[in-house]
Amino acid sequence: MKSNAKRATVYFDPDVHRVLKLRAVETDRTVSELVNEAVRSQLAEDAEDLAALEERADEPNLDFEDVLKDLKKHGKT
Repeated sequence: MKSNAKRATVYFDPDVHRVLKLRAVETDRTVSELVNEAVRSQLAEDAEDLAALEERADEPNLDFEDVLKDLKKHGKT
């Protein structure tokens, strides 16, 4: 464990905890390492989503009904 790591108490559903412990044994890693990896992955995905939204901020908003009509018109529904 890194010396600058911060400690937190997290309560897991018993089934999730059991799977985490099994995966830790299978992969020769700690539960903390697995949880950190999962959290990093989720945060990275969130950051990608936010970046995509920011990139598309200037695109026009389309009315759902208009899009649906256009899809039907072109046989896409």
